[in-house]
Amino acid sequence: MILTGGEDEPLLHGGDIGAARRLFPGAPEPFIDLSTGINPNPYPLPRFSPVLFARLPEPAAAEALAQAAAHAYGAPTAAHIVPAPGTQILLPLVAGLARPGRAAILTPTYPELCRAATLAGHAVKTVHRIEDCSDATLVIVGNPNNPDGRLVPQPTLLTLAQDLRRRSGVLVIDEAFMDVEAPGASLAADVACGNIVVLRSFGKFFGLAGVRLGFAITAPAFAARLSALLGPWAVSGPALAVGTKALTDTDWIGRTRDRLEKAASKLDTILNASGLHIIGGTSLFRLVETPAANALFRHLGRAGIFVRAFPEHASWLRFGLPSGAREWRRLDAAMVSFRNNSQHGN
Repeated sequence: MILTGGEDEPLLHGGDIGAARRLFPGAPEPFIDLSTGINPNPYPLPRFSPVLFARLPEPAAAEALAQAAAHAYGAPTAAHIVPAPGTQILLPLVAGLARPGRAAILTPTYPELCRAATLAGHAVKTVHRIEDCSDATLVIVGNPNNPDGRLVPQPTLLTLAQDLRRRSGVLVIDEAFMDVEAPGASLAADVACGNIVVLRSFGKFFGLAGVRLGFAITAPAFAARLSALLGPWAVSGPALAVGTKALTDTDWIGRTRDRLEKAASKLDTILNASGLHIIGGTSLFRLVETPAANALFRHLGRAGIFVRAFPEHASWLRFGLPSGAREWRRLDAAMVSFRNNSQHGN
């Protein structure tokens, strides 16, 4: 669940199984965590040399990762890539690339985007249309968006970036879930224009969120500023190694995209069978709308299945993908039980 507070208060996010256990004591174990949009079948970790843990990360390894990321994401060159320990740490830094002013955040979206802009000194407003960003000097767009999968067309975003350049503004595109979309949807190839920053998350598609690895893709001048803010050795040696290997494993990437699409279709079948209205998503998650959201959230929790609820949107639930046949069976059984209980008025 998400709870928003002031700029210095932590926001609660999906993936907190400890919170799920406290909320649903006595639920069967192991808990199935469907509260995130992380690939439940992660990239296989290579054997790590003990040297990676014993020495500071090598500059050559960081350069190899930047080269791999530039090729994988379609950036102009490795000079446009800034590796970081996750995109979360980058959010307030990239927001600070625009002079403090008015920031527009396209919502509904990931709540940390608003807080990052506030921390960078901007007066933040949330908007529901790109057309309402005309007075902003910083615009942040999730694309595809979390939690509804909204995808703003590339030409629309390029027009917005051009408009922002006229007032020395910056466009930040959070492409955390872009790995599952068509390559032409990304703005990574367009960052040379100077005022676009694209964020790419390694952990979601590759299923290795605990590695803490992400990238800013931007013009070299911005890239140099971000690298200076992060300082030396920003990314650990093991993260450099697994990131480089995974981003260059095109066979695994292709197979995984196909597997995720099939898994999302299977999830659709289960959700549709229970009469849930799917209002968006990507192949890593689905967002549903139902007046029974709170009852379903609690029913699934008591069955040891944790999904994402939204206090600010009481009729929404977000479902990630189960991992393995046993988790799929548990989800299906829990949904059938809920449907049967609902039909009998229980």
